[in-house]
Amino acid sequence: MLEKWEKSVFSTDAVDGKPLAHDVYSHGAGPVILIIQELPGIGVETKRLADDLVASGFRVVLPHLFGPIGRLSFAGNIARLFCMRREFALFAKHKTSPVVKWLSALAAEVRAENKAQGIGVIGMCLSGNFAISMMADDAVLAGVASQPSLPVLFNKSLHMSEADIADIRTALDEKGAMIAMRFQGDKICTASKFEALDAAFNGDKERIKLRQLPGKQHSILTGHFSDKAGAPTAAALEEVIGYFHEKLGG
Repeated sequence: MLEKWEKSVFSTDAVDGKPLAHDVYSHGAGPVILIIQELPGIGVETKRLADDLVASGFRVVLPHLFGPIGRLSFAGNIARLFCMRREFALFAKHKTSPVVKWLSALAAEVRAENKAQGIGVIGMCLSGNFAISMMADDAVLAGVASQPSLPVLFNKSLHMSEADIADIRTALDEKGAMIAMRFQGDKICTASKFEALDAAFNGDKERIKLRQLPGKQHSILTGHFSDKAGAPTAAALEEVIGYFHEKLGG
């Protein structure tokens, strides 16, 4: 599915002092957007999102963290994640998953390679919270968190520490507000998650623009995306593209 994309391997010891490597796929030209895969995997839905961004004038960087490419694997990827506790802490409250350190190192590498002032990040579901955490990175200028869902089973809690929150708030004060999105009836990323984000980040000013779309689905930019005229997901993608152009140029 990604045979026409540039493939490389990125390795860093940032997680725990031991080498950790994953394949990375890149395509397009322009300001860089890093897409962090969601739980079902890198399927045709993620490829469609990437293609839309490339067609809009961006270079997309897509790390392959787990699972097959080209098809979805819900149960298989859940099993894989339980075996990847070195990188993912699915149930952790008040701290983020170690894989964010790997992603942050990748973001810094990508920024340097492309001689960019900074890059954009999109996280979805499992990785939605990672996009929020990465706003504290010097390499990241813009972020979108679509249906952020960690920690699993604890929607009233955040997947980041108080120190992380303070650093992210400071970064958002400097860089401007990021975007978070969910469907109003989403039972995985519930209203309680957005209430927790609002309380943590938006008490005195809007640091995260919280967008709630009509509907009971889950995956706004991929699995439940519709580009039909008037579809709320199409409007959401249009806002995301406009936001990245504003923050990154191109």
